[in-house]
Amino acid sequence: MDKEHPRALILVGMPGAGKSLCAQHLESKGYFQLRFGAVVENEVRRRGWELNPANERIVREELRGQHGMAAMARLSLPTLKAALQHQRIVIDGLYSFSEYKLLREELGAPLVLVAVVAARHLRYQRLASRLIRPLTPTEAQQRDVQEIENLEKGGPIAMADYTLLNDGPPENLLKQLDDLLDRLRFSPSSASAPANPDSKLKRRSSH
Repeated sequence: MDKEHPRALILVGMPGAGKSLCAQHLESKGYFQLRFGAVVENEVRRRGWELNPANERIVREELRGQHGMAAMARLSLPTLKAALQHQRIVIDGLYSFSEYKLLREELGAPLVLVAVVAARHLRYQRLASRLIRPLTPTEAQQRDVQEIENLEKGGPIAMADYTLLNDGPPENLLKQLDDLLDRLRFSPSSASAPANPDSKLKRRSSH
């Protein structure tokens, strides 16, 4: 985590871990929220294609072929920088380590990386039961492998400053998130807050 008070919070995690639940909770509290996956979805719609995992994968890989592995971050930078002029921001769904490095170097604001994690069987249960675009266990596993092998997704999760365990009801995860925001003094307002020494923050274990 940057030594300065964070002005950007990045949520990372595997499918079904609970990233979007956290992002929606933060948006409801007044944070500006940008979902990197929307870049891909918007391009799929622009082409007039059906929105499904196969078409999203085609577009995602094409964008990365054109703009590199940091494509989603690079394409989103103007929007993120504009939002930072007025408020703190939340980024949902960072995929690659290249995206993380680009944001560290070019966003122009201190940031914190938060991983949302859950046991694989729980993630697959959630993905199978969701109302919008459910995935079978086979599809969920294929997506896991594709995101780890092709999208560098494991790097940002491993490098997270903090980890939230989502192995219970949604309110437990959101309580963890709110407690972390309180400790970081990460409010929607862009007004500066007094420095909070890192020694007083409960970081994730290094083990």
